[in-house]
Amino acid sequence: MSDMGELVVARHASRVNKIGSIQNLPVNLFGSVMGISGLALAWRLSHTVFGTPNILSDICGWIAIVAFIVLVFCYAMKAIRYPAKVASEFAHPILGNFFGTIAVSLLLLSTVIGSYSSVLSETIWILGAIFTFILAFLILSRVLKGSLVPSNVVPAWLIPGVATLDIAVAGGTMPFEWTNEINILSMAIGGFVALVFFGLIISRLIHHEPMPAALTPSLMILIAPFEVGFLGYTNYVQKIDPFASILFYFGLFMFLVLLSKVFRKSVPFGPTWWALSFPIAALVNAALKYAIYMDSWIMDAIAIILLAFLTFVICYLFIRTLMIVFNGKLLGGV
Repeated sequence: MSDMGELVVARHASRVNKIGSIQNLPVNLFGSVMGISGLALAWRLSHTVFGTPNILSDICGWIAIVAFIVLVFCYAMKAIRYPAKVASEFAHPILGNFFGTIAVSLLLLSTVIGSYSSVLSETIWILGAIFTFILAFLILSRVLKGSLVPSNVVPAWLIPGVATLDIAVAGGTMPFEWTNEINILSMAIGGFVALVFFGLIISRLIHHEPMPAALTPSLMILIAPFEVGFLGYTNYVQKIDPFASILFYFGLFMFLVLLSKVFRKSVPFGPTWWALSFPIAALVNAALKYAIYMDSWIMDAIAIILLAFLTFVICYLFIRTLMIVFNGKLLGGV
């Protein structure tokens, strides 16, 4: 019996070793929750625009919720067992910005959950907003210390700034008396921080060496300030004016410019690929909202093509991520 017990333990240990250690769980994997939540909201809006089945939005929404719960549990375990790893990740000039993906995930999930429970939605939005403001303060304070290496100025810098813009995106339907001021505060912070950082990142991409291949998918984050800004601004003013149109069309233009630069066979697959999912989701949601405003078959066609493209990308990323989880490349530190 002892031999049999030792064999079972050995097999279990071998299976665990094959999958890897929780200490290697990257915080940027929360980008998957952002992307899937964005897809859920896109299909929900598509129901309004084109009458597509609501079940597609519900399926994506529940996958996003489950993914967030699993990731929070796993990352909490990492923080408890390997606090130095988490501290090192947060202090990193590039990886630290990906903690913004947790904040954005909370804000987006507050909107996803809004269809099921208004109280839970409002609670999550408040928690997400508080976490977002704190994170934006800490990240910006760190940047202003100076002596930063130019090569560390990458699109991921935009995530904390875009996170504050998402407060207004998710807060458009919140019933509190102070919601209006919180939304405009978030747009003020997110808008100007994103504007400054966007200029710094473009300058770095032009004047310095190319980014590492693994960070190439994060280039798509460059469209996020414009499309998320469009969504937040139109939620606030309750209309689409020329300024909103400028935001939307420039984000669409940047997407077309970056498309061939990001989707290349030479770029290795990894968790950083999820960085492109939410910016594209923001573009799709903006396109669907703009299609309602334009009432044009051309804009309808653009929105449908973008929605189909986003759905394919999310499905592909989801399957590839499961593959690297079970072959040990994700948590194995490969």
